[in-house]
Amino acid sequence: MNQINWYEKNKTQTADWQSEAGNPPPKALVIADDTTKADEAYRLACEGTALLYRGDFQNAKQLLQAITRRVDRKPVKPAATMLESFHQHRARQIGRANITNKVLIELKYGQCELPRAPDVKAAVQGALIMDEKKDKLPARLVLSLRELLGMVGAHEWRKKGVPIPALNANIHAHYGVYSPVRGEYLELIDQAPLNNPQVAWDIGTGTGVIAAVLVTRGIKQVMATETNPRALICAGENIQRLNMQSNIQVVEADLFPEGKADLIVCNPPWLPAKANTTIEQAVYDRDSQMLKGYLNGLKAHLNPDGEAWLVMSDLAELIGLRKPDELQAWITAAGLHVIHKSDTQPKHGKAQDKQDPLFAARSKEVTSLYRLKSV
Repeated sequence: MNQINWYEKNKTQTADWQSEAGNPPPKALVIADDTTKADEAYRLACEGTALLYRGDFQNAKQLLQAITRRVDRKPVKPAATMLESFHQHRARQIGRANITNKVLIELKYGQCELPRAPDVKAAVQGALIMDEKKDKLPARLVLSLRELLGMVGAHEWRKKGVPIPALNANIHAHYGVYSPVRGEYLELIDQAPLNNPQVAWDIGTGTGVIAAVLVTRGIKQVMATETNPRALICAGENIQRLNMQSNIQVVEADLFPEGKADLIVCNPPWLPAKANTTIEQAVYDRDSQMLKGYLNGLKAHLNPDGEAWLVMSDLAELIGLRKPDELQAWITAAGLHVIHKSDTQPKHGKAQDKQDPLFAARSKEVTSLYRLKSV
């Protein structure tokens, strides 16, 4: 970890610095407390000065909310195209995070010592420690209050889990691992016809949910690949919880493992844009690197008469991030052809939210499962 330094109590203080986005420690820092006014805090945050909070924890949350409201009051410029709306939306998201992340909290061995602070140690440990049997939290750790609240929220969701009808069970996502809250793509996987595959691969498994659905469909041997350390642990725990460890092997691999398979499934990030945090890597795939890598590697890894499934949304095309015929061109260039395409409509709230800046695209979005074979 990086370290953050600041002046307090007549001497220089030092602590480990945590930023999920990989942001460096702020160069300017002031101490804030219950007397700090929201307008002053907002001005400082906009100027790049961080505020290390030393008052009541609930008041710190209220200050963060007040700063967030001021950020959100900024008028939105009319956009001429959906693509312009997207870039404007992303810029606002990033700008909002940069400002609201300026309210900082110090933890000591994972605990917040501010008055009325909740017990956050389990949430912090679950987010930052890969081996949760070991307590390696630093003596002093500074991070944004916004990020800490995200850890606490993720910890609660992780305990609760997300119900997956195809499994008749819950899937539990770790902090930094995308939760399968959009179930329509899982319905496509659960309903697509199978040609009696003996060996299947789930590329970029995340929580392990697709691998688990494949096992419930009768596939005896599934290999699930990942590169994200958190996802590797998360998938392993979910598979063990479902008692599928004899059917699913989780391996660290960049896309494909060694060998060949009868069925290879991938649900890559759907939008070709830059991800700013680990969790965003499940949504944004800069220059469609994972999508292209998957398509271009299939022919070498499919068994004769093997089949590949690609789960994709057309949101990128509706926004203007990808040309309408570009995906089909990549499929053809990879020596593949589409034998069938199943479609479904999104069921998430943003598809009906007319206030969403991308509503015009989201309301028309179609999620598809492409069944591919080698030419």
